[in-house]
Amino acid sequence: MRLGTPELLIILLVVIVIFGPTQIPKLTKMIGKSVKNLRAGMSEDGDEEKGKTEE
Repeated sequence: MRLGTPELLIILLVVIVIFGPTQIPKLTKMIGKSVKNLRAGMSEDGDEEKGKTEE
């Protein structure tokens, strides 16, 4: 099942209605920070695993 343009526009419209246009920048900033922290955590786990295999 793929999401096309009409489905994504509907989802965007629902998000705007639920959170309001003033809250969307705050929401996207929080999501960006969460993704950044997740990637940093995953890279730290990868570094630890590399260190274990090298020993």
